[in-house]
Amino acid sequence: MGRADPEEGHLPPPVKPPDGGWGWIVLLGCFVITGFSYAFPKAVSVYFKELMKDFHVGYSDTAWISSIMLAMLYGTGPVCSIMVNQFGCRPVMLIGGLLASSGMILASFTTNIIELYLTAGVLTGLGMALNFQPSLIMLGTYFDKRRPLANGLAAAGSPVFLSSLSPLGQVLLEKFGWRGGFLIMGGLLLNCCTCGAVMRPLDAGMKRKMGKAQDKYEAKEMLPIGGKSEEGISTTDGTKKAKKAKKKPKKGKKLLDFSIFSNRGFIIYTISKFILVLGLFVPPILLVNYAKDTGVPDTEAAFLLSIIGFIDIFARPACGMVAGLKWVRPHVSYLFSFAMLFNGLTDICSARASNYTGLVIFCVFFGISYGMVGALQFEVLMAIVGSQKFSSAIGLVLLIEAFAVLIGPPSAGRLVDALKNYEVIFYLAGSEVVLSAVFLAVATYCCLNRGKKKEPPPEKNPPGGGSDTEEAESDVQEAEEHSSDNHQPTHNTDNAVVAASEEANHVAEEQSGEGGGGPEGDGEVLARDGCNADQTVERDSF
Repeated sequence: MGRADPEEGHLPPPVKPPDGGWGWIVLLGCFVITGFSYAFPKAVSVYFKELMKDFHVGYSDTAWISSIMLAMLYGTGPVCSIMVNQFGCRPVMLIGGLLASSGMILASFTTNIIELYLTAGVLTGLGMALNFQPSLIMLGTYFDKRRPLANGLAAAGSPVFLSSLSPLGQVLLEKFGWRGGFLIMGGLLLNCCTCGAVMRPLDAGMKRKMGKAQDKYEAKEMLPIGGKSEEGISTTDGTKKAKKAKKKPKKGKKLLDFSIFSNRGFIIYTISKFILVLGLFVPPILLVNYAKDTGVPDTEAAFLLSIIGFIDIFARPACGMVAGLKWVRPHVSYLFSFAMLFNGLTDICSARASNYTGLVIFCVFFGISYGMVGALQFEVLMAIVGSQKFSSAIGLVLLIEAFAVLIGPPSAGRLVDALKNYEVIFYLAGSEVVLSAVFLAVATYCCLNRGKKKEPPPEKNPPGGGSDTEEAESDVQEAEEHSSDNHQPTHNTDNAVVAASEEANHVAEEQSGEGGGGPEGDGEVLARDGCNADQTVERDSF
């Protein structure tokens, strides 16, 4: 089969991720959305001291603003999945951008801390959640072969925006106060609407082309037969009815696909990610206070986070490039396990760092390992569940991670207050990250790879690294089967003509047998002659 030409009446080729083109614009939008989603809750902490003075509250009260933002980002994952499956990515992102911006604008007019929770916390957090998840879904739609690199570049938005939003917030606070700063930040969040507008659906135009081409293909096949236009029209009508009958099941599309829990790879990933989040965010949260307790000045202690962010900017794209190599991508889950193991061992080895030099070395290695984890976490999930079920999978994973986020850092803070010892916290956090790495690697090898070795692989693609183009090819096969089904009325007409000719020949045989009174063996000769007559009648009928 050659290339399909819609103009000639053939079915067009399957929709494939372009791995470029408009996909780079989608990648840029995902870069901006990722930066706002992860960096904004941390950048808001610049305004906490002024909020404490104006509202006469403590630091823990103002810290709840960032906590609510993160809780909304993770906890509303299933809601985002349902909305994406129902309305699509672009409308959801546009609504999310408006909610995020309006939340910060309304927060600039608040008069108490509760109103801040509802505006800056709930509204802005929900808006960023409605932007973050659809942007990742669109990224997986536009990229297949270059998807690891695309995920790494998009994940780099987090450290880039963190290193820029914090100084910008400080400048806005000094010139306009926290109310003016919130108002300007709300205006910046309107850029999320711009990012949502560029998320053009990939298969919208291709579906229309396939529909038109299929109609032309069916018309050319049906109309010329026997020169009877009425039969062609009735066949076309039957084809349209069959199309409608096949389209009916699509109306019952699941808003949230729970069948992914039957995927063992998804279960393993979810458990590993829950254990990972328990300890992953603890060291950077406690690092500044840990440095101050060891006698490091405030300015130098704050600079430690800048080191992590600077290293993280380069680690994520670099790790994405490595994950995209042909001999690495089939084993991307093991690379993810190595990244987690590297991060956990970094926490454990730096637990006894007692001077500024040791803490700087820790920040360098932590930035590398943290960037690797950030670049690979969604790439592994896409490889496990595929792009079709990714919208439901990421929503459920983020919901499960929300519980870990609410358990891990607060529990570590309570242990610090009780034990007055940061060393134990670093050991505990590192052990949790190492445990998640070991669990993912061992479970993937024992439960997935061994099971697939027993059964002969039907496809050449490696486990977990399947291409999205296979799903498109299956859709084209269904279309071809559908078009072959539409030819059944024509074949039925041919069979009717042949059957009529056979009946006529049978009558002729009986008449010749009665009139000639020939022997029984002559019947065989007549039967053979009858077959030739059938063929002649069949040719004449056409």
